Amino acid sequence: MWYLLGVILWVIVAFWPAMVAKRKGHSFGLFFILSLIFFFLSLILAYVVSDRTMTAKDKADDRAAEKALDREENSI
Repeated sequence: MWYLLGVILWVIVAFWPAMVAKRKGHSFGLFFILSLIFFFLSLILAYVVSDRTMTAKDKADDRAAEKALDREENSI
């Protein structure tokens, strides 16, 4: 009984890194399998990998915002 509950919980928790990776445009299945075997490694990787869903405009906007903040900090 407890073994079955543990397996079900393990599979449910393995969805966490897989969903983060999917949101960033990476393979859900690959991260799900990886998280079943190496949960903490896949969780770290899911948050560290680059976001493939960002367009060039989004990246340019982020760089422009960072430059504006740097100029603001330097002027103070």
